[in-house]
Amino acid sequence: MPRGLLRSRSDDDSEVSNLELFFDLVYVFAITQIAAFVREHLSLPGVIEGALLFMAVWWAWMFTAWATNWANPDTVRVRLMMIVTMLASLVLAAVLPRAFDGHTAALVFVAMYCTIQIGRTLFLRWIMATERPSGARNMMRIAIWFTASVPLWLAGAMADSPAWHIALWAGALVIEYAGPFAFFRVPGLGRSTSEDWDISGSHLAERASQFVLIAMGEGIVVTGAAFAGAVPTQASTGAFLASFVGSVLMWWIYFDIGAERGAEHISHSDDVGRIARNAYTYLHIPIVASVVAGAVADALLMASPGVTASPALIIAGGGGLVGFLLGLALFKRFSSARGNLPLSHLVGQLLLAPVIVVACFGHWSATMFAALCDGALFVVALWEWGSYHGGWLERFDRWGVPFPIKPKPAE
Repeated sequence: MPRGLLRSRSDDDSEVSNLELFFDLVYVFAITQIAAFVREHLSLPGVIEGALLFMAVWWAWMFTAWATNWANPDTVRVRLMMIVTMLASLVLAAVLPRAFDGHTAALVFVAMYCTIQIGRTLFLRWIMATERPSGARNMMRIAIWFTASVPLWLAGAMADSPAWHIALWAGALVIEYAGPFAFFRVPGLGRSTSEDWDISGSHLAERASQFVLIAMGEGIVVTGAAFAGAVPTQASTGAFLASFVGSVLMWWIYFDIGAERGAEHISHSDDVGRIARNAYTYLHIPIVASVVAGAVADALLMASPGVTASPALIIAGGGGLVGFLLGLALFKRFSSARGNLPLSHLVGQLLLAPVIVVACFGHWSATMFAALCDGALFVVALWEWGSYHGGWLERFDRWGVPFPIKPKPAE
């Protein structure tokens, strides 16, 4: 086996490559497709279907991010693997809006998804066989877990009942999402160990941050495109500004402290694999999903800025922000030596709650509702910025809300 197919663990070799950024372009399209799907299916079944599609897309992207943490993208074989994965991901994203409309599109979606997950994992097993035998065994365990979900994916794609379609695909995702928690235990092959998750924490942290940017970009594109095609009025201009300010505040709250501190924490931790699994693989799901919900809300706002806020806008906009702050609070808890939930984020959720309730029973315009949500985010951003950049750090740490299970301190 030629050497060099795996990255070394030096900082220079752990930088995000241009190929990885190029790969992400496909997932920009995938996020756009998911947001459009949810906008066109504003019902409970439609939202559930959109959530399942998002979970599949996130899982395909995240496991590829783990893969490129180990595989060297400067080698031809790894590049070819990434390009093939990119092609399959593009086809998956293209058929995504029709994945619940008929057997053909559903089967194509399943074929592409399973090819990505199983094929990439077996490729990693192959390149690790000589240099990292324990890693190769781990990839074999992961491939078996992905294979175990294939019958449910296929049965769901062939189901005539929409309810069975949803249930079977949900079952497939439950199996796959349970894998890391079960340490991919397989009879005869054992289970994963910390040695198997020897990764570059800074690389995975940067990749997760880049996916958050991908999701945030959808809101910017939707807002800009809608404003460009609208007749400039006071209502449309107000909606445009409210959407833009909301995107900026979400970016600020995530990147001003959370992303950098999280990367620093995982880089110096003696249990990188556990933090990568909990803080990035799982806890980034509500963060990214909420940002996508925000993009849906931006589209609804720009479509009807002067009318009363609709239930869909209230749920996507207000509910999405509550999920965003909750997910981000849990994520930041993992990057704190004290293991406390940031009080500013909990206060932000408390401020959003009455806004959501009153909007449901009142007659606020969509723009007014969005502006009030922005106000709650502004309180969070200002509070946190003042705590960490204004010299109130010790006081803020004392105010933090203790969490029952504290993260293991960094070395």
